[in-house]
Amino acid sequence: MEKNNQEHWDLVIKPKTKWFDLNLRELIRYRDLLWLWVRREYVGVYKQTLLGPAWHFLSPILSTFIYMLIFGRIARMSTDNVPMFLFYNAGIAIWNYFNGCFTSSSGAFLSNANIFGKVYFPRLIMPMASIISTLIKFGIQLLFFLVMYFYYIGFKEYRPEVGWGLFYVPISLFLLGGIGFGFGIIVSSITTKYRDLNQLVGIGMQLLMYATPVIYSFTTLAPEIKTYLEWNPLVAPVECFKYAFFGVGEFSWIKLTYSFGWMLVLIFIGIVQFNKAEKNFMDTV
Repeated sequence: MEKNNQEHWDLVIKPKTKWFDLNLRELIRYRDLLWLWVRREYVGVYKQTLLGPAWHFLSPILSTFIYMLIFGRIARMSTDNVPMFLFYNAGIAIWNYFNGCFTSSSGAFLSNANIFGKVYFPRLIMPMASIISTLIKFGIQLLFFLVMYFYYIGFKEYRPEVGWGLFYVPISLFLLGGIGFGFGIIVSSITTKYRDLNQLVGIGMQLLMYATPVIYSFTTLAPEIKTYLEWNPLVAPVECFKYAFFGVGEFSWIKLTYSFGWMLVLIFIGIVQFNKAEKNFMDTV
Protein backbone atom coordinates (compact mmCIF):
# COMPACT_ATOMS: atom_id res chain seq x y z
CA MET A 1 0.00 0.00 0.00
CA GLU A 2 1.37 3.29 -1.13
CA LYS A 3 1.72 5.97 1.51
CA ASN A 4 0.46 9.42 0.57
CA ASN A 5 3.05 11.99 1.66
CA GLN A 6 1.33 15.19 0.55
CA GLU A 7 3.09 18.27 1.86
CA HIS A 8 1.25 21.33 3.14
CA TRP A 9 2.85 24.77 3.14
CA ASP A 10 1.84 27.83 5.11
CA LEU A 11 3.25 30.20 2.49
CA VAL A 12 3.87 29.65 -1.20
CA ILE A 13 5.96 32.26 -3.03
CA LYS A 14 5.13 32.50 -6.71
CA PRO A 15 6.48 34.84 -9.40
CA LYS A 16 4.22 37.66 -10.48
CA THR A 17 2.60 37.03 -13.83
CA LYS A 18 0.46 40.16 -14.18
CA TRP A 19 1.84 43.51 -15.21
CA PHE A 20 -0.13 45.54 -12.67
CA ASP A 21 0.00 43.36 -9.56
CA LEU A 22 -0.02 45.37 -6.34
CA ASN A 23 -1.06 42.52 -4.04
CA LEU A 24 -2.28 44.93 -1.36
CA ARG A 25 -3.28 42.04 0.91
CA GLU A 26 0.35 40.99 1.12
CA LEU A 27 1.45 44.54 1.86
CA ILE A 28 -1.04 44.71 4.73
CA ARG A 29 0.25 41.39 6.09
CA TYR A 30 3.79 42.84 6.17
CA ARG A 31 2.72 46.14 7.76
CA ASP A 32 4.96 45.56 10.80
CA LEU A 33 7.96 45.38 8.49
CA LEU A 34 6.77 48.54 6.78
CA TRP A 35 6.74 50.55 10.01
CA LEU A 36 10.05 49.02 11.09
CA TRP A 37 11.57 50.17 7.82
CA VAL A 38 10.07 53.64 8.23
CA ARG A 39 11.82 53.92 11.60
CA ARG A 40 15.08 52.70 10.03
CA GLU A 41 14.80 55.23 7.19
CA TYR A 42 14.19 58.08 9.61
CA VAL A 43 16.67 57.20 12.38
CA GLY A 44 19.44 55.76 10.21
CA VAL A 45 20.08 58.95 8.24
CA TYR A 46 21.26 60.98 11.24
CA LYS A 47 22.38 58.16 13.54
CA GLN A 48 26.10 59.01 13.46
CA THR A 49 25.86 62.77 12.97
CA LEU A 50 26.77 65.49 15.44
CA LEU A 51 23.48 67.41 15.37
CA GLY A 52 21.14 64.53 14.49
CA PRO A 53 17.54 65.43 13.58
CA ALA A 54 18.37 69.13 14.07
CA TRP A 55 19.50 69.06 10.43
CA HIS A 56 15.81 68.93 9.51
CA PHE A 57 15.68 72.54 10.70
CA LEU A 58 19.20 73.75 9.96
CA SER A 59 19.36 72.62 6.33
CA PRO A 60 16.25 74.52 5.12
CA ILE A 61 17.17 77.56 7.23
CA LEU A 62 20.63 77.81 5.65
CA SER A 63 19.19 77.25 2.17
CA THR A 64 16.57 79.93 2.82
CA PHE A 65 19.16 82.55 3.78
CA ILE A 66 21.26 81.69 0.71
CA TYR A 67 18.25 82.11 -1.59
CA MET A 68 17.31 85.35 0.15
CA LEU A 69 20.79 86.71 -0.51
CA ILE A 70 21.18 85.53 -4.11
CA PHE A 71 17.66 85.73 -5.53
CA GLY A 72 16.15 88.27 -3.16
CA ARG A 73 18.89 90.82 -2.48
CA ILE A 74 21.18 90.47 -5.50
CA ALA A 75 18.83 89.37 -8.31
CA ARG A 76 15.87 91.21 -6.70
CA MET A 77 13.33 88.66 -7.91
CA SER A 78 9.69 89.20 -6.96
CA THR A 79 8.10 87.21 -4.12
CA ASP A 80 4.51 88.45 -4.74
CA ASN A 81 4.70 90.74 -1.68
CA VAL A 82 5.30 87.73 0.56
CA PRO A 83 8.13 88.13 3.13
CA MET A 84 11.25 86.67 1.55
CA PHE A 85 11.97 84.27 4.38
CA LEU A 86 8.49 82.73 4.20
CA PHE A 87 8.45 82.61 0.40
CA TYR A 88 11.77 80.82 0.02
CA ASN A 89 11.30 78.59 3.06
CA ALA A 90 7.93 77.38 1.75
CA GLY A 91 9.46 76.65 -1.67
CA ILE A 92 12.37 74.75 -0.15
CA ALA A 93 10.07 72.70 2.12
CA ILE A 94 7.74 71.57 -0.65
CA TRP A 95 10.60 70.86 -3.08
CA ASN A 96 12.51 68.85 -0.47
CA TYR A 97 9.36 66.79 0.01
CA PHE A 98 9.03 65.99 -3.70
CA ASN A 99 12.76 65.43 -4.11
CA GLY A 100 12.78 63.13 -1.08
CA CYS A 101 9.89 61.06 -2.46
CA PHE A 102 11.62 60.73 -5.82
CA THR A 103 15.15 60.06 -4.51
CA SER A 104 14.10 57.44 -1.98
CA SER A 105 11.92 55.63 -4.53
CA SER A 106 14.52 55.77 -7.30
CA GLY A 107 17.10 54.04 -5.08
CA ALA A 108 14.76 51.32 -3.81
CA PHE A 109 16.40 48.46 -5.74
CA LEU A 110 20.10 49.27 -5.72
CA SER A 111 20.38 50.53 -2.14
CA ASN A 112 18.69 47.41 -0.76
CA ALA A 113 20.13 44.76 -3.09
CA ASN A 114 21.91 42.91 -0.27
CA ILE A 115 18.65 42.48 1.65
CA PHE A 116 16.61 41.43 -1.38
CA GLY A 117 18.93 38.47 -1.95
CA LYS A 118 18.55 37.08 1.59
CA VAL A 119 14.88 37.05 2.50
CA TYR A 120 11.52 37.43 0.80
CA PHE A 121 9.10 40.28 1.47
CA PRO A 122 7.02 42.52 -0.82
CA ARG A 123 9.61 44.67 -2.57
CA LEU A 124 7.21 47.58 -2.86
CA ILE A 125 7.52 48.03 0.91
CA MET A 126 10.90 49.74 0.42
CA PRO A 127 9.74 52.74 -1.64
CA MET A 128 6.51 53.00 0.38
CA ALA A 129 8.49 53.19 3.64
CA SER A 130 10.71 55.85 2.11
CA ILE A 131 7.67 57.92 1.13
CA ILE A 132 6.25 57.76 4.67
CA SER A 133 9.67 58.66 6.12
CA THR A 134 9.91 61.63 3.74
CA LEU A 135 6.45 62.76 4.83
CA ILE A 136 7.59 62.72 8.48
CA LYS A 137 10.65 64.80 7.61
CA PHE A 138 8.44 67.23 5.72
CA GLY A 139 6.18 67.48 8.77
CA ILE A 140 9.15 68.62 10.87
CA GLN A 141 10.10 71.28 8.30
CA LEU A 142 6.47 72.34 7.99
CA LEU A 143 6.29 72.79 11.77
CA PHE A 144 9.21 75.22 11.65
CA PHE A 145 7.63 77.04 8.70
CA LEU A 146 4.34 77.42 10.60
CA VAL A 147 6.15 78.88 13.62
CA MET A 148 7.75 81.53 11.40
CA TYR A 149 4.49 81.99 9.49
CA PHE A 150 2.54 82.91 12.62
CA TYR A 151 5.49 84.97 13.88
CA TYR A 152 5.26 87.17 10.78
CA ILE A 153 1.49 87.43 11.20
CA GLY A 154 1.69 88.29 14.89
CA PHE A 155 4.78 90.51 15.05
CA LYS A 156 5.52 91.65 11.50
CA GLU A 157 1.92 92.60 10.59
CA TYR A 158 1.88 90.29 7.58
CA ARG A 159 -1.70 89.68 6.46
CA PRO A 160 -2.01 86.85 3.91
CA GLU A 161 -5.35 86.30 2.18
CA VAL A 162 -5.79 82.59 2.70
CA GLY A 163 -9.41 81.93 3.71
CA TRP A 164 -10.15 78.24 3.14
CA GLY A 165 -6.96 77.86 1.15
CA LEU A 166 -5.18 75.89 3.88
CA PHE A 167 -7.34 72.90 2.96
CA TYR A 168 -5.46 72.75 -0.37
CA VAL A 169 -2.22 71.69 1.34
CA PRO A 170 -3.12 67.94 1.38
CA ILE A 171 -3.94 68.14 -2.34
CA SER A 172 -0.49 69.52 -3.07
CA LEU A 173 1.22 66.88 -0.94
CA PHE A 174 -0.82 64.06 -2.49
CA LEU A 175 0.05 65.08 -6.06
CA LEU A 176 3.75 65.75 -5.42
CA GLY A 177 4.16 62.54 -3.42
CA GLY A 178 2.39 60.49 -6.10
CA ILE A 179 4.40 61.99 -8.97
CA GLY A 180 7.66 61.54 -7.04
CA PHE A 181 6.78 57.93 -6.18
CA GLY A 182 5.75 57.00 -9.73
CA PHE A 183 8.71 58.66 -11.40
CA GLY A 184 11.07 57.28 -8.77
CA ILE A 185 10.14 53.62 -9.18
CA ILE A 186 10.41 53.98 -12.97
CA VAL A 187 13.98 55.21 -12.55
CA SER A 188 14.65 52.52 -9.93
CA SER A 189 13.57 49.80 -12.36
CA ILE A 190 15.72 51.14 -15.19
CA THR A 191 18.88 51.83 -13.16
CA THR A 192 19.14 48.18 -12.11
CA LYS A 193 20.46 47.55 -15.62
CA TYR A 194 21.81 50.96 -16.62
CA ARG A 195 23.68 52.39 -13.62
CA ASP A 196 24.99 55.49 -15.38
CA LEU A 197 21.43 56.79 -15.65
CA ASN A 198 21.76 57.95 -12.04
CA GLN A 199 24.19 60.66 -13.18
CA LEU A 200 21.74 61.99 -15.75
CA VAL A 201 18.88 61.88 -13.26
CA GLY A 202 20.86 64.02 -10.79
CA ILE A 203 21.41 66.69 -13.44
CA GLY A 204 17.80 66.42 -14.59
CA MET A 205 16.47 67.02 -11.08
CA GLN A 206 18.49 70.22 -10.78
CA LEU A 207 17.08 71.46 -14.08
CA LEU A 208 13.58 70.42 -13.04
CA MET A 209 13.84 72.52 -9.90
CA TYR A 210 14.50 75.65 -11.99
CA ALA A 211 11.60 74.70 -14.27
CA THR A 212 9.35 74.67 -11.19
CA PRO A 213 8.34 77.89 -9.35
CA VAL A 214 10.22 77.02 -6.17
CA ILE A 215 12.48 80.07 -5.82
CA TYR A 216 10.66 82.53 -8.06
CA SER A 217 7.17 83.88 -8.57
CA PHE A 218 5.30 82.16 -11.40
CA THR A 219 2.86 85.06 -11.80
CA THR A 220 5.62 87.53 -12.75
CA LEU A 221 6.98 85.43 -15.62
CA ALA A 222 6.47 86.42 -19.23
CA PRO A 223 3.43 84.75 -20.88
CA GLU A 224 5.56 82.88 -23.43
CA ILE A 225 7.70 81.37 -20.63
CA LYS A 226 4.58 80.37 -18.68
CA THR A 227 3.27 78.53 -21.73
CA TYR A 228 6.27 76.21 -21.73
CA LEU A 229 6.55 75.77 -17.96
CA GLU A 230 2.86 74.85 -17.59
CA TRP A 231 3.67 71.51 -19.25
CA ASN A 232 5.56 70.68 -16.07
CA PRO A 233 3.11 68.71 -13.86
CA LEU A 234 4.88 69.99 -10.72
CA VAL A 235 3.93 73.62 -11.33
CA ALA A 236 0.26 73.32 -10.32
CA PRO A 237 0.76 71.54 -6.95
CA VAL A 238 3.66 73.84 -6.00
CA GLU A 239 1.55 76.90 -6.83
CA CYS A 240 -1.31 75.28 -4.89
CA PHE A 241 0.93 75.01 -1.83
CA LYS A 242 1.90 78.69 -2.04
CA TYR A 243 -1.69 79.74 -2.63
CA ALA A 244 -2.77 77.83 0.46
CA PHE A 245 -0.52 79.85 2.79
CA PHE A 246 -0.07 83.17 1.02
CA GLY A 247 -3.16 83.62 -1.14
CA VAL A 248 -0.93 84.36 -4.15
CA GLY A 249 0.04 82.33 -7.19
CA GLU A 250 -1.93 80.76 -10.01
CA PHE A 251 -4.37 78.27 -8.51
CA SER A 252 -6.37 76.27 -11.06
CA TRP A 253 -8.40 73.06 -10.70
CA ILE A 254 -7.86 72.33 -14.38
CA LYS A 255 -4.08 72.43 -13.96
CA LEU A 256 -4.33 70.29 -10.82
CA THR A 257 -6.36 67.75 -12.81
CA TYR A 258 -3.58 67.76 -15.42
CA SER A 259 -1.04 66.97 -12.66
CA PHE A 260 -3.35 64.27 -11.30
CA GLY A 261 -3.43 62.62 -14.74
CA TRP A 262 0.38 62.66 -14.85
CA MET A 263 0.48 61.07 -11.40
CA LEU A 264 -1.82 58.20 -12.41
CA VAL A 265 0.16 57.50 -15.59
CA LEU A 266 3.52 57.57 -13.81
CA ILE A 267 2.34 55.30 -10.99
CA PHE A 268 0.83 52.83 -13.47
CA ILE A 269 3.97 52.70 -15.62
CA GLY A 270 6.15 52.62 -12.51
CA ILE A 271 4.41 49.63 -10.94
CA VAL A 272 4.41 47.75 -14.25
CA GLN A 273 8.15 48.42 -14.64
CA PHE A 274 8.80 47.60 -10.98
CA ASN A 275 7.04 44.22 -11.22
CA LYS A 276 8.87 43.43 -14.45
CA ALA A 277 12.30 44.33 -13.05
CA GLU A 278 11.63 42.46 -9.79
CA LYS A 279 11.54 39.09 -11.58
CA ASN A 280 15.14 39.32 -12.81
CA PHE A 281 16.50 41.83 -10.34
CA MET A 282 18.98 39.58 -8.53
CA ASP A 283 20.36 38.26 -11.82
CA THR A 284 20.84 41.81 -13.11
CA VAL A 285 22.66 43.29 -10.10
